[in-house]
Amino acid sequence: MQTPYYLIDKAQLLPNMEKIAWLRENSGAKALLALKCFATWSVFDFMSEYMDGTTSSSLFEVKLGREKFPGETHAYSVAWKDDEMDDVLANSDKIIFNTVGQLTRHEEVSRGHKRGLRVNPGVSTSGFDLADPARPFSRLGEHDPKNIEPVADLISGFMFHNNCENADFERFDGMLNSIEQRFGYLIRQMEWISLGGGIHFTGEGYPLDKLAERLKRFSAQNEVQVYLEPGEAAITKSTTLELTVLDTLHNGKNLAIVDSSIEAHMLDLLIYRESAKMNESGDEDWMVCGKSCLAGDIFGEFKFPAPLKAGDRISIQDAAGYTMVKKNWFNGVKMPSIAVRELDGTVRLVKDFTYEDFSAALS
Repeated sequence: MQTPYYLIDKAQLLPNMEKIAWLRENSGAKALLALKCFATWSVFDFMSEYMDGTTSSSLFEVKLGREKFPGETHAYSVAWKDDEMDDVLANSDKIIFNTVGQLTRHEEVSRGHKRGLRVNPGVSTSGFDLADPARPFSRLGEHDPKNIEPVADLISGFMFHNNCENADFERFDGMLNSIEQRFGYLIRQMEWISLGGGIHFTGEGYPLDKLAERLKRFSAQNEVQVYLEPGEAAITKSTTLELTVLDTLHNGKNLAIVDSSIEAHMLDLLIYRESAKMNESGDEDWMVCGKSCLAGDIFGEFKFPAPLKAGDRISIQDAAGYTMVKKNWFNGVKMPSIAVRELDGTVRLVKDFTYEDFSAALS
C-alpha cells in the first residue's frame, strides 16, 4: 500500500472498547464517542458494539453521528445558528446549549426536544491554556448557578466538560466533589448529567474500579443518568501514520524528509509544539521532517538502529486522536489514505484521497 496512510488496528482499538464496556456495565454510565476527536466512520460499526452513541461540536458532526453511529446522538455547539436548528433537532436525541442566551434564543423552536446546558465549574486539568475550558474569560458554558436557576425548568440535563488528558482519578474525584458542592441543588433537578471527556480511563494502570464506584454513587445520590464522552480514551494507541523517507541530508543534524506533513496531517503537533510518538531503538539520531514548505514542519527527533535512507518506512504512533479530523490540504500535499486492519490481521483500504478531492475542496 502506498504511503502515507493512517492504519487503524482493531486489535489495538479493542482493549479500549472493552474497558469502556466494563465501565458502562459496572457504573451504569453511558459512553458517547466525541466526534471532535475521532470521526473516521469506517470503524463506527465496530465501536458501536461497545458504546452508546455520539456527541458533537457542530451540525455536520451531529448529522454524521446520526447517519453512521447507532444509538443516541447528542448535539452540542458553542453557538447554534438560527438556520441550523431544524437540521440539528431532526438529527439529535438531545440538544445542549452553551449559554442561557442560546437556550432562550432557541427555546421556542426546541420546545419538546430534550435540552441541556453546558456548565463551566471553573476548574480543569489542562496543561495548555489553549485547550483549557476553564481558562480566564472562558466562553465555554455558564459558570454562575444564579444565572442557571431561572432556566432550570427548561432543561433536563447539564454537560460538565472540564477534564483534559486527566489520568489522575483522585484529581477527577476532587473535581466532581467540587461540582456537587457548588451545583448539587441544580443537578438534583435534572434527569441526566454528562461529565464530558478528557478522562483518560483507558490508560495503563488507571483504577477503573474506583471510577465505576464513583460514577455509580454520583448517579444514585443525584438520581441522574450519567454520560461520559470519551474521545482520546476511546481510540488511544489504536492508529499509526505510515510514512516513507523521500530524502536525507545533513545540516548540523541528520535530517530525513518524509511523504507527510505535520501542518497538513498532524496539526496538533504544530499547535501544541509537541513531537510525534515513535517506537525508538538504536543510537542513530535523526530529525524527521515533513515535506511541506513550512520551515518548522518537523515531526521530532528520534533514535533509529541504522542511518535512514530514501525508501525506508517509518511508523508514527498514536495518530488517531485530534489528527485525522484536522488533516488539511496545505501545500496540496496528498492526504494520507485510511486503512483498517481487521481482527484477523487482514488490511483493507477504506479511503484514498485524489486530486479531485483536493480540487473539490476549493473553488
